[in-house]
Amino acid sequence: MTDCQGDCEGALSPMELYEKLNAQGDKVRHLKTAKAEKAEIDAAVQLLLKLKVNYKEVTGQDYKAGCPPSENSVAPDNGPAADGDNDNDDEDTVDPWNVSTTSAKGVDYDKLIVRFGSNKIDKELVDRIEKVLGQKPHRFLRREIFFSHRDMNQILDAYEKNKSFYLYTGRGPSSEAMHVGHLIPFIFTKWLQDVFDVPLVIQMTDDEKYLWKDLTLEECHHFAVENAKDIIACGFDINKTFIFSDLDYMGSCPEFYRNVVKIQKHVTFNQVKGIFGFTDSDCIGKISFPAIQAAPSFSNSFPQIFGARKDIPCLIPCAIDQDPYFRMTRDVAPRIGYPKPALLHSTFFPALQGAQTKMSASDSNSSIFLTDTPKQIKNKVNKHAFSGGKDTVEEHRKHGGNPEVDVSFMYLTFFMEDDEQLEKIRQDYASGALLTGELKKILIETLQPMIAEHQERRKQVTDETVKQFMTPRPLNFKL
Repeated sequence: MTDCQGDCEGALSPMELYEKLNAQGDKVRHLKTAKAEKAEIDAAVQLLLKLKVNYKEVTGQDYKAGCPPSENSVAPDNGPAADGDNDNDDEDTVDPWNVSTTSAKGVDYDKLIVRFGSNKIDKELVDRIEKVLGQKPHRFLRREIFFSHRDMNQILDAYEKNKSFYLYTGRGPSSEAMHVGHLIPFIFTKWLQDVFDVPLVIQMTDDEKYLWKDLTLEECHHFAVENAKDIIACGFDINKTFIFSDLDYMGSCPEFYRNVVKIQKHVTFNQVKGIFGFTDSDCIGKISFPAIQAAPSFSNSFPQIFGARKDIPCLIPCAIDQDPYFRMTRDVAPRIGYPKPALLHSTFFPALQGAQTKMSASDSNSSIFLTDTPKQIKNKVNKHAFSGGKDTVEEHRKHGGNPEVDVSFMYLTFFMEDDEQLEKIRQDYASGALLTGELKKILIETLQPMIAEHQERRKQVTDETVKQFMTPRPLNFKL
C-alpha cells in the first residue's frame, strides 16, 4: 500500500484523485484540531503533498479545493511528475542537466524528497542495513550523503532470503577528465558490490553526450573508454562487473534493444516533455534517450549475465538528479511485466565556489579533477573554496565559522572516514578555535594523497583491461 501511494496514484482517474485529496485534506485538518502526535501529522501532510504532485501529473493542473477536474482533464498517460512543477521550490532547480539553488547550504533535500515522492533514508533503515550486513554502514549512509531511497527494504528482504539482485549505475562521459564529485556514486557502488557480493553493470551513456553536447561520436566513445579507466581504478571486481558503451552494446545485444523499444512504446511524447522539459525544437534522439537509460534496470537486458531471467531485482545508486529517468522506469515496469528498480539517491557534490550548484567538469575552477597535481589541488582549495568563516581573525575567534556553508568542511564530510575527527573539526570551526586557513589545510592534506593514490591505480588500467571489463560475458555470481 505504501508503495502504491508513492508510485501508483497515477492509476486513479482525475476525479478519484480529487476525492482522495479532499479526504486527505480533511484528515490533516482533523489531526491538527485533535492535536495529534507531530509524527502522525507530518506523515499525513507528506502524503497530501504527494497526492497533489500526482494530481498535477494526471491533470496538468494544481489541485484546488472546491474545483473538481473537468471531464476532459486528460492525464499524459499517468506519467511521472515534471521535475520543475513545484510552486514551493522555485529556488531549487534539479533535473538531469541542471542543479542550482539560492541557498548557501545547498539544495533542500527534505523538500526534494516530498517533491520527487521518494523516501528518506532514516536511522531505522541505516540500522537495518547494519544488522543485515553485520558491519558498520558506509560513511555516505551514516552522514546522509545517500539520503533518499525507493524500495531499499525490498532489496534487503530479498537479500535476507538469499535471493540475488544486481547493481546498476552509470556515467555520462563528456570529457577525458573526471572530477572528485563523479567518484561519489562509484565509491558507494564499490562498497555495495563488496558487502552484498552481487554483480554490477555500469552504463556509459556516450550516445547521450553526442545528442546533448557539441561533440563527435568518436570523441564521445573515446571519453567513455577514458572515463572507464577512472571507474575501474575505484577497485571494482572484474569477475562481477560489466561496463558497457551504449554506442557499442545496443548494436550487439538484441535483448537490450528490445527492452528499449518496449519502454518507448509505453511512454508518450507528452510524458517525456513533462518529465524532462523537452521542447518541439529538441532532436528526436533526446526524446527517445530516456528509454535507453531505463533499459539496464531490467535483468534480461544482459542475457550473457542473467540469461532470459527478467525477475532479478535491480538496485540503482545514483545522484538524485537522475531520479526522473527512474520514476519513468518504475511507472513503465509493471506495464511490461518487469519488477520496478530500487534506488538509493545521493546529495550533490558542491562546486568549490559554494553549494548553490554542483561541481562541474566544464568549469576548471569549480572542480578538483582526478588529473590535478598536489599543487593544483592546494591552489584551487586556497583560492576558490567558499568559506564559512568571518572576515577577520578576531571576528572568527569571537563568533566562529559556519560549517554548514563552508565548502572545505562539506568536502571533508564526503572523504574523511573518522566520524569523531570530523565532529571535532566541526565543533572547533563553529567555536572559532579552527581558522578557515587551517580547515582548508586539513582538506588539502586529505585530498592530495587520495587523488595521488587514484592516479597510481589508474596508471595500472590498460586499454586491454578496459576491453576485458567491456566485453559481454558471464559474471561470477549465483542466481
